[in-house]
Amino acid sequence: MCYCRRCRKLSGAIGAAINVIADAPTLKVEGELEPTRYETSEGPVTAFCPRCGSPLFLEMAIWPDWVYPFAAAVDTPLPEPPHHIHVRWTERQPWVPAIGGPDDPHFEDNTDESMIDWHDRMGLAQS
Repeated sequence: MCYCRRCRKLSGAIGAAINVIADAPTLKVEGELEPTRYETSEGPVTAFCPRCGSPLFLEMAIWPDWVYPFAAAVDTPLPEPPHHIHVRWTERQPWVPAIGGPDDPHFEDNTDESMIDWHDRMGLAQS
């Protein structure tokens, strides 16, 4: 779960669950319309549904082989993670209580472990 300002605004909630990573060439977005993309000065490109405006996934130029779907936008079943990681914790709104289980790590900024490495270590990587 990311609590940065951008993720809060994209999700309309206290943060966004961007806990999914996908191989860019294999990503399939169903429907007849191509996602609308918006690039900010911060770097990531956000893809939205052109019909309803729902955020679908992020793309980052520094990792062109990967896309980062918003978990809520994925229609296929996802495996349950063994724990949740909370990043950019210090950027949350002051009224947001501590969230997660007792073993969930909270990071002021971001974790040093990449999403790919975490998924591999947890046995959640799928090909």
